[in-house]
Amino acid sequence: MYHHSGNVARQAAGSATGVLDPKAPSASKAPDAPDTEAVFFQRCTWCGTAMYHRVLCPVCRGSDLRTERSDGTGTVRHATVVHRNTPAARNVSLIEMAEGFVLRGRVMGPLIGIHSGDRVRLSTAKDPVRGQPVFQLVDEPYRAWT
Repeated sequence: MYHHSGNVARQAAGSATGVLDPKAPSASKAPDAPDTEAVFFQRCTWCGTAMYHRVLCPVCRGSDLRTERSDGTGTVRHATVVHRNTPAARNVSLIEMAEGFVLRGRVMGPLIGIHSGDRVRLSTAKDPVRGQPVFQLVDEPYRAWT
């Protein structure tokens, strides 16, 4: 039976190990921006594909991934209301970020007012209960009523 040592596992992971570590250095990070309020993603150095929490690029299967900081703006691609494992209904949405990757998160606001195509921005990088990013609507939720 063969067991990897800790050093070998870290070297094999490459630059993608900084994805789960908010203190990882990033080329696009502003020096005064707080690390706790940011979403980090990877970009393949071979083909330039942006992805979220991956070990290999889904396009070219490259393992040389660079960690970058997202601007925090995106668009709701799918929104659903979940009633399971919670005392109250909650929103679960797929958000397509401006950089081109998709992630799952929660959008604050009235559940009936969250639709596909709504623009959102990052509110909190980590929900204390679910550990998912929390977004808020950029446009007024009742914009269709005016």
